[in-house]
Amino acid sequence: MAQQQRRLGRTVALTLACVLVCGVAFAGAVFVLMPGTRAAPVSASPTPTNAPPPPTPTPTVPESTDEPLPGVDTPATPPPSTPVANTGTYECPGYSGIQVPVPMLLTDTFAWGDDPPYKVGDGTGNINWRSNPYQKPSWYMWLHSLRWLGSGIEAGARGDRKALDHVMAIIHDWVRDNPYSWKGDVGAWEATMHRTNVLLCARQAILTGQHVSKLPTQYAWLDKALVDHAQFMIVNWSGRSNHGTDESIALYGVGCTLKRPELKTLAVNRLTEAITTAIDAQGSTNEQSVGYAMFNYLLWGRATTALQRCGSSPGTVISQRRAALSEWLALATKSTGELQQVGDAVRQKPTGAAGTALDYVASLGKHGTKPGQRVAVFDAGYIFGRTGWGETRPFAQESTYSIRYGAARTLHGHDDHTSITYSSHGRDILIDPGHSGYQLDKWQAWSKSAAAHNMMTIPSADTTSVATQLTRASITPTWESYSLADSPAPGITRKRDVLVLKDPDLIITLDRGQATSSQRYETLWHLAPGQQVTVQSPTSAIATSRGAMTYLLQIPYRQQPAKDGITVVEGQQDPVQGWYYPDIFHRESAPVVKFSRNGTDATILSAIVPTAPTEAVTYRTRTVAGMYFVDLTVGARTTTIRITQDGRLTRIN
Repeated sequence: MAQQQRRLGRTVALTLACVLVCGVAFAGAVFVLMPGTRAAPVSASPTPTNAPPPPTPTPTVPESTDEPLPGVDTPATPPPSTPVANTGTYECPGYSGIQVPVPMLLTDTFAWGDDPPYKVGDGTGNINWRSNPYQKPSWYMWLHSLRWLGSGIEAGARGDRKALDHVMAIIHDWVRDNPYSWKGDVGAWEATMHRTNVLLCARQAILTGQHVSKLPTQYAWLDKALVDHAQFMIVNWSGRSNHGTDESIALYGVGCTLKRPELKTLAVNRLTEAITTAIDAQGSTNEQSVGYAMFNYLLWGRATTALQRCGSSPGTVISQRRAALSEWLALATKSTGELQQVGDAVRQKPTGAAGTALDYVASLGKHGTKPGQRVAVFDAGYIFGRTGWGETRPFAQESTYSIRYGAARTLHGHDDHTSITYSSHGRDILIDPGHSGYQLDKWQAWSKSAAAHNMMTIPSADTTSVATQLTRASITPTWESYSLADSPAPGITRKRDVLVLKDPDLIITLDRGQATSSQRYETLWHLAPGQQVTVQSPTSAIATSRGAMTYLLQIPYRQQPAKDGITVVEGQQDPVQGWYYPDIFHRESAPVVKFSRNGTDATILSAIVPTAPTEAVTYRTRTVAGMYFVDLTVGARTTTIRITQDGRLTRIN
């Protein structure tokens, strides 16, 4: 319990520093994939003398409640892929799908997520801004974002004076009840950038709905509120994260709308400074999340469009980094057509701009540009691979996988180092738990923990987030192998070798743990919901669902599995284990197969073999000249795996 509490406490603050992974050495590969070189940072343009100097970013921010929920709150349409015309305006960015219908707005009723609508005001626009009936930080933050007023603002722009008057009454009530500075209220603070955009959208709706070119004097308070919001974002910039980028776009919007060039310049300088941290030269983001990588792709596209529309040049680095990120995301897309749920990520499909690699995977290979790589290793700690792009078999029948390593957990990352996800035969085989949301509870603590991922865990030790080294990578046409190593706790070392095969499609892992005292070692395999798992013996389990089968083999190697060496957990609440989050609003039970050992050291050799309903899986082992061989038969196909004395896995045939 103490260990769980310490882990929960570590989620209270988000580290904003970007940790770069370096010094990864590969050796002995048939084909060695080396990390790419990084581009030099772009220098920011000088700040004019009449612009306020950029402040030093606050080192930490409160637990993030305002982040977009990929697939829930983010737009489905990417920004234009070609430059937009300079109109000298800032376009309302919309409300990200959390609008409340006008009839509900007129009664001061707010709704977000899967919680019932709640009346937050007295019906006149007088809102209780401390309302939080469900005690959820995200609910409270989105109330303060004012995004829920979008349908009323849009109606007002079309001439509905009643709707416009009411939403403006709500906005004015927020301004009166939350005077500058609102930093003491976390929800109001974190909603600032979103609320700024709503104020800009409302200002545009007034001009459009009333057919005027100048803001009527009765709304002078609105421009004052925009200046206050700009000042708040100047002083409280969140730095080089997606949060800080969103703030810079909103700050630019205020500068464009109110004709304040110093605000535009500061925003451009911050964006220029942030882009090389937000997206590295290989296309990886600093969020440690595939879902937030997708959001960053859209976010930086929105930044580009905003700058172009109001007469500022976005330069070339943003487009270059977004192009690299597009390739990264394409590689991070499963054969099922959905993004890998790695880090804080909900179940979602990629959003692809026409003609790009993202468009190719989003359309399941029907159009767009096929990515140039089948397998890629990224310095930021990601390996994405697949058996192909649909050249010799249907796109959805390819196998895809991810492996994590690199810098310790930060921002939207999980303690998932050495973890694997795997899709094959048109279905998910090994899954990540997904994103449980921002509520600081046992569910979030579990979903971010090692216990929620496909890796060797040491539940008896007080493990922590650590850097993991990728020491070797070998890539051939029909197999890939990787070696990883770290020390998840004092006195404990952990190594994992991974072998991924094509024809037959399967994964072999060799986990080794060593400690100065006796420990409990568990290699966990998280399966997709709906699987029925049968433990056949201490070395074999089979998961079935609608006729599809997955064999999970614990092959004896150096240590004999105990009689209870394979156990299955599903839907357990204390301690939490065996769950899956397709999104932050829903939780499903999902089986976890455990291969276990006790002692000062452990050696666990696993095989994850998805099959067709009619295929059987068998194996035999042999030792030759100090090397261990596994002859594995899947249906009519037999392959041989060799394990060298140092643990390296290779395919022989």
